[in-house]
Amino acid sequence: MKQSIKSIITAFMVIAGCTILLGINQATAQSKNATKMKKVLFVVTSHDKKGDTGEPTGFYLAEVAHPWEVLHRAGYEIDFVSPKGGKAPVDGFNLEDATNKEFWNDAKYRAKIENTMKPSEVKPEEYSAIFYAGGHGTMWDFADNKELAAIAQKIYENNGIVSAVCHGPAGLVNIKLSNGKYLVEGKKINSFTNEEETAVGLEKVVPFMLESKLIERGAIFEKSGLWQIHVVTDQRVITGQNPASAKSVGEATLAELNKLK
Repeated sequence: MKQSIKSIITAFMVIAGCTILLGINQATAQSKNATKMKKVLFVVTSHDKKGDTGEPTGFYLAEVAHPWEVLHRAGYEIDFVSPKGGKAPVDGFNLEDATNKEFWNDAKYRAKIENTMKPSEVKPEEYSAIFYAGGHGTMWDFADNKELAAIAQKIYENNGIVSAVCHGPAGLVNIKLSNGKYLVEGKKINSFTNEEETAVGLEKVVPFMLESKLIERGAIFEKSGLWQIHVVTDQRVITGQNPASAKSVGEATLAELNKLK
């Protein structure tokens, strides 16, 4: 009888020990997931010329700084990648904008934007969202970059978020999902419009018209008038029309990240 009681007590102790160990392992895993969920990957262009015009271009500073401010203040770590890696060319360099100035004068993030990762250095599983910043340079080096498309596909299919603003959606036009469909197919999508491209006189300079290409890929394109703020969210894909929409894209991205939690 005493032996039976002893055996029962021993069995309970083993079960309790295993339960505690399982709890510790689950807590560790949740902690790791929480860390992963606090990182967002920003994609910026490596291209510094507007076609054969000789005019400089690059990523548009406000389209990085304003979403960065929203996500950074919410506690997210931002990493940067570009098609070529290294120092990213900048356009729209306006430090009278307080948010631009804050970003540019942040030593940590200034170093990151001047030493961007190459796509081959990115580990998609570390990020809960990927954001494509605009600037005309994107029209030459985003759409056909298969490495960046593969990164975005993995983040999205890992229940992550894909967002972009202005010319940044050039990075979305050739992203395909595992089912063979384009990411934008059947989704409400927004970008720099054909009318805006014509208004800045670059409709014959860019390699393609972004709005038209997105529609060709099956997007349900939404837009407002010239230079108006317009942001649309559909199935974890967030897109904004122009530089004025950049902060709102950041806010919409943060709202979707909060849903993932």
